Amino acid sequence: MVATAIHAGHALRDEIASLIQLSELDRLREEDPFTDRWVGIAGNRIVAHRSRFEVDLNRPRERAMYRTPADAWGLDLWKLAPPDDVVARSLELYDSFYATLGRICDDIIEANGHVVVLDLHSYNHHRAGPAAPVDDPMDNPEINLGTESIHRPGWEAVVEAFADALGAPPFYVAKLDVRFDVRFTGGHMVRWLNDRYGSRCCAIAVEVKKIYMDEWTGKLDEEITATIGGLLESADHAVRGTLSERKATH
Repeated sequence: MVATAIHAGHALRDEIASLIQLSELDRLREEDPFTDRWVGIAGNRIVAHRSRFEVDLNRPRERAMYRTPADAWGLDLWKLAPPDDVVARSLELYDSFYATLGRICDDIIEANGHVVVLDLHSYNHHRAGPAAPVDDPMDNPEINLGTESIHRPGWEAVVEAFADALGAPPFYVAKLDVRFDVRFTGGHMVRWLNDRYGSRCCAIAVEVKKIYMDEWTGKLDEEITATIGGLLESADHAVRGTLSERKATH
């Protein structure tokens, strides 16, 4: 098992910070703050401390650095366009990340025959503004599982066990709304993993709606964050149990 939080980071190297014109709060709104608190569910943990505004590890390499507002939710990012050498250094980080991720997963597969990766993210649901209504819950489940790229034969029971455990009550009396591939079907990283390893890998993108924080102020709700962490831990245990059963039948 591997848990990742590749959009948790907020840091910028100096040469990027000197060029970017977004405020820290505006950057934070589009990052996935505090998702690194949940990676402890797995023994193998990968956290990116760099902001996605420096390099986005969840996009294909050619789009890993935001150049225009169209790349970044309409945000006007730059005082000055980043020079080619600055872009090249960001892409060096990107290449280093994927080389490291590949080595980690190669080793796990060699030892165990397979790897399960839980790619932890969060997403906004209050985009119209702090005083406006939240986005329609019918289109915004509390947890969106991106599973489109998984080679599902052989992994169906694992995916279902993970989803069922996340949706188990109680979560403040009600169950969480957990659905597959509604807002997100999985970003580049899970697609890269599932394509690279095929049936030996089950990489799931876990998108948690920002019910655990105020996306406009950045204020965290500790209790809800801890409760989501507990559900993720239960889901991790459910996956481990299913993996044990899967191994016993193969």
